[in-house]
Amino acid sequence: MTAPSLWHLYLLECRNGNWYAGITNDLDARFEAHAAGRGAKYTRGNPPVRILASRGYPDRASASRAEWQLKRQPRARKLAWLQTPEAPLEIRAGGLDDPRVVALLQAHLDAMALHSPPESIHALDLSGLRAPDIAFFSAWRGDALAGCGALKALGDGHGELKSMRTDAAHLRRGVAAALLAHLMDTARAQGWRRLSLETGTAVAFAPAHALYARHGFEPCGPFGDYVDDPFSIFMTRAL
Repeated sequence: MTAPSLWHLYLLECRNGNWYAGITNDLDARFEAHAAGRGAKYTRGNPPVRILASRGYPDRASASRAEWQLKRQPRARKLAWLQTPEAPLEIRAGGLDDPRVVALLQAHLDAMALHSPPESIHALDLSGLRAPDIAFFSAWRGDALAGCGALKALGDGHGELKSMRTDAAHLRRGVAAALLAHLMDTARAQGWRRLSLETGTAVAFAPAHALYARHGFEPCGPFGDYVDDPFSIFMTRAL
């Protein structure tokens, strides 16, 4: 079996002194293409002089997310940002006593209130997340809180995803996908056979819908204590 190609985020210094960022799964070939005028539209008019720096990623999606983050940096920080290795994501059980986690959960509740009426908001507060049928997890990059999520036991091998939230500073960096994968693995290890969720219908929830669909969740009807609600979408998947 052929090993998957490593994707690279790279930063070029161009002849006019400007920098150009891009991604590729063959860094040497891509630089040659830029230099020969067969790369991007920008480098056809401003050929590269050298590769300033690059960083490897396991797949195109993660490289694209990193490219988006790099392009948001001011020029003075771009090179340092790319040359500084990103801390690995660590997912830990617990964290509800940490004030940073408390603040993220409050931001989650505040965001829900912007898009759904009070009677249609099912996000849990701190007391709800401390219930014995809830397992809470927090995700960290070094000392920085990146996100959180929880599992609620519904009985008979069925569980529910709760409190999925990524900190704004860590959006589009794979945090939600890593948390979801961890929660699914945890549910399987506990012997659960099915995992379901409830989320909102507003446009703001579209990225969440797409994330869950990519991981095999499909629309379903209300489960547990839920009822039909125009502000709710229900999704489920077998484990």
